[in-house]
Amino acid sequence: MALERPPTLRNLSIPESSILPKGELDEPEDKSAVLAVDLTNPFAAAAPNQHNPFANRGRQFWLVYLALCMSSFLSALDLTAVSTALPSMAAEFQSSEFSWVGSAYALTSTALIPWTGNLASIFGRRSTLLGSLVLFAVGSALVGSARSMTMVIAGRSIQGVGGGGILTMTEIVVVDLVPLADRGTFFGVIGSVWAVASAIGPPIGGALASAGAWRWLFYMNIPLAGIAFVLVLCFLRIKAPKTTLKEKLEQMDYLNVIFVIGATSTIVGLTWGGVAHPWISYQVLVPLILGFTIMGVFLWLEKAYVKHPTIPFDILSHRTSLLGFATTFLHGIVSLAAVYYLTVFFQAAKGASPVQAGIDTFSLSFTVAPLSIITGVVIGYQGIYKAWNMIGWGLTTLGFGITSLMRYDCSKAASIGLPILMGLGLGILYSSTNFPVLAPLKASQQPHAMAFFSFMRAFGEVFGISIGATILQNSLAADLPKEFLAKFNGEAEIAFSAIPNIVELAEPLRSQVREAFASSLRVIWLTMVFISGVGFILSLFIQDIKLTTETDERWGMSDDRSVPKAVLDEEQK
Repeated sequence: MALERPPTLRNLSIPESSILPKGELDEPEDKSAVLAVDLTNPFAAAAPNQHNPFANRGRQFWLVYLALCMSSFLSALDLTAVSTALPSMAAEFQSSEFSWVGSAYALTSTALIPWTGNLASIFGRRSTLLGSLVLFAVGSALVGSARSMTMVIAGRSIQGVGGGGILTMTEIVVVDLVPLADRGTFFGVIGSVWAVASAIGPPIGGALASAGAWRWLFYMNIPLAGIAFVLVLCFLRIKAPKTTLKEKLEQMDYLNVIFVIGATSTIVGLTWGGVAHPWISYQVLVPLILGFTIMGVFLWLEKAYVKHPTIPFDILSHRTSLLGFATTFLHGIVSLAAVYYLTVFFQAAKGASPVQAGIDTFSLSFTVAPLSIITGVVIGYQGIYKAWNMIGWGLTTLGFGITSLMRYDCSKAASIGLPILMGLGLGILYSSTNFPVLAPLKASQQPHAMAFFSFMRAFGEVFGISIGATILQNSLAADLPKEFLAKFNGEAEIAFSAIPNIVELAEPLRSQVREAFASSLRVIWLTMVFISGVGFILSLFIQDIKLTTETDERWGMSDDRSVPKAVLDEEQK
């Protein structure tokens, strides 16, 4: 039933802006799905969710959810902890290719995410998640036992395939088991798990590296992945459409190999640009041009010829979903730039050790975690998400602006306290950005949309690191004292190779170098202010659409205990 609007202007249905292009799915089929929003109180829901999202969920659901949280924790911990262990790894193998340890993981995890979603639809959620856990564990074992940097890079590539699959499958399984109206709470918890793992990752990596035990950073993944594997194997009994092997193979999108090649080439160019090679060099331009061209050809072939495309073109025609994907990409940029380069600030500008730098970023990470949970719970209860996206982007924009005030000689309290506002905004966005993507869609479209959501976020994270690295490299080349630059003989990766040398410098050179780093990082923060501002503007055109209480029955738990009884009763009516 449509919500009644009083004769005053106090409650208005907010339409989407006509300046954006219209698509086939612009208007929701159910006109009552467009919520009436109280303009005097943007947080007031028209029809709050009345049932407890945690109620009536059986033991099977909670054990599966524990496995999902554990898997996300593993992936996030490994992604962030490696950064502080890299110097020890490079020193042991006496290799200059240490930058590929991080790049190889990002490359494979991002490029293969869309295909992971395709495999999950064909071969089932459990098989795909189990395969991802196995690949992650195998990659961890290879890196832990590596005898050369080549073996480390190969292991990290395999880890990336598994890690990307874990993140994608975690979100798809939650979509399968929990209706959108309740999903914010569960995504909020997973987002907080990610934030906590990201916070403790650098100190753990630095501590193990300092003790000469960096290999245990990877070995410890194996038993934890094993526990998650057993839980998924025993308890994730999700229904799936019954098809023969021949039918499964016929549904495979083999053209996706073209996309993987294009995405890989693009990510290589982004990773090298401004760091390993100048942006105008052929080493960067060739893979970038080739990658974007190949991905463009792939999109054309997918739309024209593929019956079961990997890229969900049908869901991209709704403006709110399209805006959701765009803001997810921007959130990927700013969130990883915040975590990655705040650590650089503490090490380079404040002289902190890798372990201490990781601890100093707790003010950011442990702000993100609770806000992620709170936002998910509140959105689930109120049923609106536009206001929370606007507030999230507003706080993030303001937070980056305040963070840009940090100097190399600012107080400890200032350097730890100023990024908190940024953390508040990022925490809200961790839980709120998926709702605009999913709310306009049918339950059967949402798992496919989540796979593309994961890809856009991961692709944005690659951009975030690349943009920051380029700014840092170019700014340092202009700001660092000439006598300090002379020590590196034009080395491409001066931004990161210079940090360990700062502590050995005599005054006043040491302070000059730290000031140069702080000034260069300020340019990154201001760039993120602009990107966050774009996110805020886009969020203005998002439409609040009623959050459904349905899930795709083809993929539910076999005993139906994953869905609260109140929802089942409502659906049966």
